[in-house]
Amino acid sequence: MALITLRKNLYRVSDFQMHRALAALKNQPLNHVHKVVKERLCPWLCSRQPEPFGVRFHHAHCKKFHSKNGNDLHPLGGPVFFQVSDCDRLEQNVKNEESQMFYKRLSNLTSSEEVLSFISTMETLPDTMAAGALQRICEVEKKDGDQGLPKEILENSIFQALCFQFEKEPSQLSNTSLVTALQALILLHVDPQSSLLLNLVAECQNRLRKGGMEVRNLCILGESLITLHSSGCVTLELIINQLQGEKLETFTPEDIVALYRILQACTEKVDEHQTFLNKINNFSLSIVSNLSPKLISQMLTALVFLDQSQAFPLIIKLGKYVVRHVPHFTNEELRRVLEAFIYFGHHDTFFTKALEHRVAAVCLTLDPEVVCRVMEYCSRELILSKPILNAVAETFVCQTEKFSPRQISALMEPFGKLNYLPPNASALFRKLENVLFTHFNYFPPKSLLKLLHSCSLNECHPVNFLAKIFKPLFLQRLQGKESHLDTLSRAQLTQLFLASVLECPFYKGPKLLPKYQVKSFLTPCCSLETPVDSQLYRYVKIGLTNLLGARLYFAPKVLTPYCYTIAFSPVDQCNVEGIKAKKIVFVRVSHEEFFLSSLTRC
Repeated sequence: MALITLRKNLYRVSDFQMHRALAALKNQPLNHVHKVVKERLCPWLCSRQPEPFGVRFHHAHCKKFHSKNGNDLHPLGGPVFFQVSDCDRLEQNVKNEESQMFYKRLSNLTSSEEVLSFISTMETLPDTMAAGALQRICEVEKKDGDQGLPKEILENSIFQALCFQFEKEPSQLSNTSLVTALQALILLHVDPQSSLLLNLVAECQNRLRKGGMEVRNLCILGESLITLHSSGCVTLELIINQLQGEKLETFTPEDIVALYRILQACTEKVDEHQTFLNKINNFSLSIVSNLSPKLISQMLTALVFLDQSQAFPLIIKLGKYVVRHVPHFTNEELRRVLEAFIYFGHHDTFFTKALEHRVAAVCLTLDPEVVCRVMEYCSRELILSKPILNAVAETFVCQTEKFSPRQISALMEPFGKLNYLPPNASALFRKLENVLFTHFNYFPPKSLLKLLHSCSLNECHPVNFLAKIFKPLFLQRLQGKESHLDTLSRAQLTQLFLASVLECPFYKGPKLLPKYQVKSFLTPCCSLETPVDSQLYRYVKIGLTNLLGARLYFAPKVLTPYCYTIAFSPVDQCNVEGIKAKKIVFVRVSHEEFFLSSLTRC
């Protein structure tokens, strides 16, 4: 989307009015002439000496933009200078007051039209105010979604003139105005190949090579280039090197998070910056309390991408403050927080309680992807939260159509893993069965297998779909381009097959071929059985040996014909003198529990 520039036949108002002033005062005394010219031109020229760039408005009839630059020439060929220190001080005070009033009024405007209408009433517009106006336009447009500018704004002559000045005179801008304007235009989805953005980016890179940019401007520039996907890591590395030379104590919380995001964009060089990252991680502990919900979610996301698992004190402290912000996170921010907690394996009771309140209150309005992340969080951390599971089940029954096949699988899997049936279980599985009948072929093979396996764990055996998943065609799709089917998928298929044999004797469909079956559900990498705690296992083993008198009277980790592993099993004809087994119960290790034998000495 290229921006339209102004017409080329604009006349210079400052020169035109200067001619008229000099002609009208031709026959007046010199001191009177100096006084009148100073009064007429000081608001334009004296105030512009510190800031050569500006935009000026002509209010005759059409109210068009005109360039106003402090280097405008006198009609006789030289620049005009006024050495009036009192006027300079007065102008500076007036300028500060006008600037405060400008930004105050700007923050109260709620549409791009209002912003453009407001700035068109101003006599002059310094570069900082012009950049501020673009930034405000960006803010109000972002409230309506991540869309570009509407056509009527692009064709607005006021907006075109703003962009025209930024395009033609980027070297006249201050550092702050330059990076602010660049950031706003990028967020407004201006064409990256337009001359406007190319000129601004080139000017930023030129100043970056010269050095001397402030910390805040470096951070804004880095984030802007990341959004623009421009210059790769070369320019970002230059920004990182300059920021390394600054004291972190001078950084604001926004700057620290921006620094994380800049480093995140150069993950391939994270090892080179690990020492700097450790320094940032330690310093960030002192600013966590000042972070907004948005900044917390961005910091956690950056820590994930940078694989900062060793920064656990920072993660724990962020988790503590996340609890306070759970009601205020947007859907996207909450999704990022949950993904970070899943990645780092972090959870605590207070966060779970806050999440329960949030999900139970607004589950019907939550984004489907957020609902899936909530369920994945509960599943990974084995959190049996009835308020969350009940709310999600109700949401699925009421709004099934908003979930994709992959999301439905992710949503239903935790019910089986946690072995929980919600109060509306009948409606839930009836709705799920209808979806499977109508969209069976739309489910990814592995997602479908996980979904059916989860149903089987809850004793809702998917008999109507077993024939389809045991067919060679589906198994071929499940295997994909791999040379063999992965162990977890084979174990899930085996459990479904055993369920059909043991629980559904009326099933007469295809059987699972032996080559797709496993001999044990207890495998090192991905097990369908919960491994026994090693320390507990050792204590029980020693206790049984001492109790029975010898190791030969029991066998550990016995594999049954049904693929399950029994933790301890007695051997045949176990007769031990002086010991009577009053109550001996040897039970296999299930998915969630470990039951230990109860032995009593006579």
